[in-house]
Amino acid sequence: MLKAREAVRNLPTYHPPLSGRDGLRLDFNENTVGCSPQVLARLREITAEDIARYPERAPVERIVADYLGLKPNELLLTNGVDEAIHLLCEAFLEPGDEVLIVVPTFAMYEICAAATGARVIAVPAGKEFCFPTADLLSQITSRTRLIAVANPNNPTGSVAAPEELFEIARRAPQTAILVDEAYFEFYGQTLLGQWRNLPNIFIARTFSKAYGLAGLRIGVLAGSAEYISLVNRVGSPYNVNGVALCCLPTALADDDYIRTYVEQVRRGRDLLREEFRRWGVRHWPSQANFVLASFGELKTVFVQAMRARGILVRDRSRDHGCEGCVRITLGTSEQTERLLIALRESFMEIGVKEVAAK
Repeated sequence: MLKAREAVRNLPTYHPPLSGRDGLRLDFNENTVGCSPQVLARLREITAEDIARYPERAPVERIVADYLGLKPNELLLTNGVDEAIHLLCEAFLEPGDEVLIVVPTFAMYEICAAATGARVIAVPAGKEFCFPTADLLSQITSRTRLIAVANPNNPTGSVAAPEELFEIARRAPQTAILVDEAYFEFYGQTLLGQWRNLPNIFIARTFSKAYGLAGLRIGVLAGSAEYISLVNRVGSPYNVNGVALCCLPTALADDDYIRTYVEQVRRGRDLLREEFRRWGVRHWPSQANFVLASFGELKTVFVQAMRARGILVRDRSRDHGCEGCVRITLGTSEQTERLLIALRESFMEIGVKEVAAK
């Protein structure tokens, strides 16, 4: 009888609730208004010949490298950050190796690493979801081959300071250090280029969030030229589809669109946290395009009340340390205004009481 490998049979499953997403999508951290209009115009220019040809990545990688201030051989375009994680695991992990992740975090780190037969060690975040540098360092052994850190983290929005990440890279020179900067645009700090001092550092970026290209599936893995060359060996030469490659340069060129959207998200993030304080709802600081809040036993009725008002938010109760928590994505100023109105109505409906003004 045909059997999958034991590591595959034992993998945790990741089933994002993608169906039935009618309403204002504040549940998946996507760009809530979509890509730049210039990207749509570029899509309309794509010809039958463009689609018939195998996609050529190298010209677009040169454009992306120039945009990021890197050399073309220091990056690899990937089918979303998911593929970047997968390729990194395939390139550097053997069965029995150890992988460190800080939980709660993005599920694909564990899934991709465990699929290779590596042992995944979860290090719980510190108090208030602070990055547990000392605890993580204490778990590094001679078998540690990958440490994956989302920065900012999903679903908490917390960050690790650059100095903490540098110390980890120094203490584990035999280990690939993946810093996933999927939410970079909403944070503004990056470790791009740091592999020139610490060659075991890799940076992942995505165009699914601020750029609104989640449906095209395109991301970047960046690192030292030597190691990126090794990662490239385990990937397909046609991993990124031609439509995505046609559109990405146009998306990068429309800086004003991204800047305006990000500014609105950041303002909305502050307004949402202020609203939570007004109602006494526990929540955590965030450097991403979302805020995580705790509703305890009311989380299910809160999610339902918001859906009834046409707004989707994400129950994160299954994540480590997030029981009763809901994550809410921010969008444009107009959408934030609608969110806050629905929030107040939902709070009154489910019995959350406003904190008396001081």
